[in-house]
Amino acid sequence: MKKEFPIEDEWLSYQLRPQTPPEGIPFTVLFPGVDMKERYAGLYKAGASLAISFGERTFLSNSGPALEASEYARDRGKYHSFHDRIFRAYFTDLVDIGDLDVLLNIAREEGLDPADLQRKLDEGAYTDRLREAREEAARYGITAVPTFIINETEKIVGAASLETFRMRLKSL
Repeated sequence: MKKEFPIEDEWLSYQLRPQTPPEGIPFTVLFPGVDMKERYAGLYKAGASLAISFGERTFLSNSGPALEASEYARDRGKYHSFHDRIFRAYFTDLVDIGDLDVLLNIAREEGLDPADLQRKLDEGAYTDRLREAREEAARYGITAVPTFIINETEKIVGAASLETFRMRLKSL
């Protein structure tokens, strides 16, 4: 099914846990009894091999506002730089990307108009687009991020190595 909204390079903004409260949720509540260092050991290792530094997160932000802000950036041709900055803010700097002030500051740093962004967020300008993205993710059976869809049928889930992509693409 072809998308009804513009997707630059086919990057889909998808909120994995839309039920997250606006203030976020501590990992101790979300994952009771789970050793988060152990759970994310693979992520830290993969990040280190790519020179990406991951901090030790203790809570899950409500990423909905950040995803809406990313769509605003997409419409202004700055999706990738904004997305990269949000990624770093969340995983390295350990800030709450559900916080409007954080998003407006990042928008300003990326050359976007924070007042216009706030206006668009207040209007719900990207609500339908993100709903459509959730519906599309459900059609593909996406339950984790990142998930890469190849030829509408093949999936690579997680932070896979370049070699994994090469092998999967050769097999098609």
